[in-house]
Amino acid sequence: MEKKYSVAIYPSQEVIDAVKTMKDYLKIKIDWYSSCNSTAHITICEFTIDDSQIDKFKQKLLKICDTFLPSQVYFDHFGSYESGAFYIAPNEKSKVNLKPIMKKVQEILKPLKLKKSEDPHMSIGRKLTPENLRIASELFTTIEIDFLCKEIVLRELDPIKKQFFVIKTFPFGSNPQPEFVQGSLF
Repeated sequence: MEKKYSVAIYPSQEVIDAVKTMKDYLKIKIDWYSSCNSTAHITICEFTIDDSQIDKFKQKLLKICDTFLPSQVYFDHFGSYESGAFYIAPNEKSKVNLKPIMKKVQEILKPLKLKKSEDPHMSIGRKLTPENLRIASELFTTIEIDFLCKEIVLRELDPIKKQFFVIKTFPFGSNPQPEFVQGSLF
């Protein structure tokens, strides 16, 4: 049976709670909107496969996460996309730390048809109308949150609730693999 999965970075519980408060406040102002009930996260990718194949990809995720080093990441401003997404964005240094993790995870899942995220961010709302984007940008003007990026999660879509739920967490192992460098004998 085919199922939809997502690989994401979850922030600390304190950040999850803070983002939930923001989403709830926006919901009071504009009513229901896409992603108003989703847990704060940084999407790496999404894919659909037969659930009988997922264990193979869990092993790949376990192996790649063993090579990652935990790092503190800082989110210090808001942004929006033309698609109607309003989000919290990382500072440049944190973006530089998050992008290689995202790319390496996407690389090991390359055989799958991935819907990739290229730009690390935490969505507050998606598919917002221009008016609701304006309201969100007026409500939320400053932000300073940080967390230790120390794991990724594999999530499965609940087709009834239309929400992803975590099925496996992969902690970072701090065991970077040496990069192969072509040497010379002379």
